[in-house]
Amino acid sequence: MPKMKSKGAVKKRFRVSKSGKVSANRPSRGHMHAKNDSAARRRLNTRLILPPTWGRLMRRLMGAR
Repeated sequence: MPKMKSKGAVKKRFRVSKSGKVSANRPSRGHMHAKNDSAARRRLNTRLILPPTWGRLMRRLMGAR
């Protein structure tokens, strides 16, 4: 079976930590955050850790081991 091609869009949007966890940017970070309280705005700054099942899939799409 041929090797899977790595997806550039996935490489740009996800990052793999040293321990192998996959993190992503949080959605809803574009604009109009004045209506949020400060705690919600701080929460949007943190990265999202994907569940293990999705992490395995994203690592395969990235071409990372």
